[in-house]
Amino acid sequence: MPLQNRVTPTGDIIATDHRGTFTGNRGIIHDPATRTLLNKRWSSPAWLTCVCEFRGRRREVMRRQSWTELFFLDEATAFAAGHRPCFYCRRDDANRFRAAWEQGNGTSDLSAKAMDAVLHAERLDRRKKKRLHPLPLPIDQLPDGTMVLVAAESYLIAGGKTSRWSFAGYERADVTAPAMLLTPPSTVRAFQSGYRPVLHPSAAAALG
Repeated sequence: MPLQNRVTPTGDIIATDHRGTFTGNRGIIHDPATRTLLNKRWSSPAWLTCVCEFRGRRREVMRRQSWTELFFLDEATAFAAGHRPCFYCRRDDANRFRAAWEQGNGTSDLSAKAMDAVLHAERLDRRKKKRLHPLPLPIDQLPDGTMVLVAAESYLIAGGKTSRWSFAGYERADVTAPAMLLTPPSTVRAFQSGYRPVLHPSAAAALG
């Protein structure tokens, strides 16, 4: 049976056989004895996105009283759920993201803790569910890597086109109903300032 550790763009954590291309965490949110999630879905406002391989280290998933290993289809999925690059295993990416985040949000000398506080407020609605936001621009003008929610389904924007998300990857699909922004607005502004999230290989195929 697959473990409950795959994250959707809406931030939900479910069990599926599909593998992710990134891992990450929200602190300790599992019981290592049963390898199941606790009722809480985060224990820290630092929601990180990490690489799956780092310096040859290996972890047995959900076996330690340590951070809970979560998995994402790609970096765009992790960003939509409210995560950011880890400053430990992805220092270069994290620094590039912070620089773009500062430029896009009109700030400077930002600490990771301060950035996490903004993201935490943007991703949660009364601590119970994923917070949705109005679109800041028409869909075809949103930066690559942004994700939106349409009729309970998640869509990636890349090249001004939309592709429907699934755990297996993306498939080209036009949006024909009103959309709400999934990716936190401050992260979208970082994308506008030059940060480009890593997309699953299926995104290129979907866009043709």
